[in-house]
Amino acid sequence: MAEASTIYIEKVVKDQLKSLKQYPKESYNDIIKRLITCAIDPNPLSPEEIAGIEEALEDIKAGRVHTEEEIMKEFGVE
Repeated sequence: MAEASTIYIEKVVKDQLKSLKQYPKESYNDIIKRLITCAIDPNPLSPEEIAGIEEALEDIKAGRVHTEEEIMKEFGVE
């Protein structure tokens, strides 16, 4: 049998958990596991991806951007 713990939660939190039940007999444990699964990204961004996003944001702030029309014209897309 799995180990169990008792935790304190406020009534308002318990009510919110209860409102998330997908069926009447769903346990709070199952609801919490579902919420955790939603909250944890199975494919987090790598440091390189984060750096690329930060660089792109700096380019936008500095005005180093091109319109869609400019890009289409440059690549001959109509």
